[in-house]
Order: sequence, then structure tokens, then C-alpha cells
Amino acid sequence: MFTVSPEAAAQIKLSIAETGIEAQPLRVAVEKSATGEFHYQMGFDDSTKYGDAKAVSESVALVVDAASANLVEGMMVDYIDLDGKMEFVFMNPNDPNYKAPQE
Repeated sequence: MFTVSPEAAAQIKLSIAETGIEAQPLRVAVEKSATGEFHYQMGFDDSTKYGDAKAVSESVALVVDAASANLVEGMMVDYIDLDGKMEFVFMNPNDPNYKAPQE
């Protein structure tokens, strides 16, 4: 399963509070293209599908479908400043384009 950073969790909780959808978990899906690239989708979803994996990270309820479960194993969703704009990033060691952050 994947996790969220404290910064991502804070932004997700802010979105929950602003939209009033408090009972809905954050669903993340990954689609692997024919070229091997990973495309990520995320949003709040109150429906449950057969095979969904559920977890909680930083007090945020998470869900991922069975087809994406292996692709997100060990992934972390972060919320960082990219060139002056705050964005969610998917730090996924399963993604062929993943590059570990430089310390």
C-alpha cells in the first residue's frame, strides 16, 4: 500500500474540509501505458469496489483498486513546491521513470 507525507495529508484534509466530503477516502489509481509510463489519478470516492485495498496514513483514509495495488506498493504521495507552485507528486519506486530524491 502507499502512504502520504504530513504535507500531503494537511492539503488533503484542507480539501476535505473545504468540500464537506468528510466520509470519503482518497482513491488513487495508476494506469500503466503501453510505453510503460505510469499515469496517476486521485480523488475522493465513497464507493467500494471488489478487491479494493484500504489503509490509513497520517489520519487520511486511502483506497486503491486491485489493479493498481501492486503498482503503488511502497509509493508516497507528497505535496511540494515545484518551481513556485505547490503540487502533489507521486514518489513511486515501481515507476520506471522514478528517480530517488537527492539529499
